[in-house]
Amino acid sequence: MSVQDDATFTLSMSLPMERRLQVALFVCPGFFLPDNIGLQTVFGTLPNVDLHLVWKNRDEITGVPRFTTRATTSFSDCPKALDILHVPAIPPHIMEDEESLAFLAEAGSRAAWLSGVCAGSLMLGAAGLLKGYRATTNFHLHDQLAHYGAIPTRGNVVEDRNRLTSGPVSGGFDLALRLVGRLYGDAIARECELEMEYAPEPPYGTGSPELAGPELTARSMQRMAPLIEATRQVGARASRRLGIA
Repeated sequence: MSVQDDATFTLSMSLPMERRLQVALFVCPGFFLPDNIGLQTVFGTLPNVDLHLVWKNRDEITGVPRFTTRATTSFSDCPKALDILHVPAIPPHIMEDEESLAFLAEAGSRAAWLSGVCAGSLMLGAAGLLKGYRATTNFHLHDQLAHYGAIPTRGNVVEDRNRLTSGPVSGGFDLALRLVGRLYGDAIARECELEMEYAPEPPYGTGSPELAGPELTARSMQRMAPLIEATRQVGARASRRLGIA
């Protein structure tokens, strides 16, 4: 079963790939829904795509913000040959969940493309999938990429070989469209962008520390301090486990 089975809207496009694309989006209790929406929107509306929401089981789970859903595919039932394996932001404790890490490490070693948005990049790192790769995440956690052997790199989307990582929310759409370009070509990606009318115009222009300025950025860092510290502790333990430090 896949998300596409229940789709009511699909873009009518002639795609250069004859076989069905296999796309897996990681979900879990407390996952940050907006970081999956870009991939789910872009690939969920393309023809000949099987889009799987993957977790340990198909029990009801509650994501953030206040979103209830179910996985469509369990770890054991997930296709072995994935074209894309994607991870959104997840709670710190999931980054130490052995079953989740084992699944991502195995599936990620076979996937053609890996992508992570926000703290999803750190989850890829925790599974040992970012050693030696340039990567980014949201600004609150950016320095923590080094715990996982990644090379922290600033950018809305950072692409290194078959790994793409980005900041949260709109970064997920930017990343998804890049993946369409890599898999189907730039012409199809341009058409997808147009069909969605994806042309963000943020009303306040404060969507990065550089744009927001030091005072507003400092307030945001202070507000997020408990999560930052919890994630840092997880990263320090992961660094030892992975032999990074």
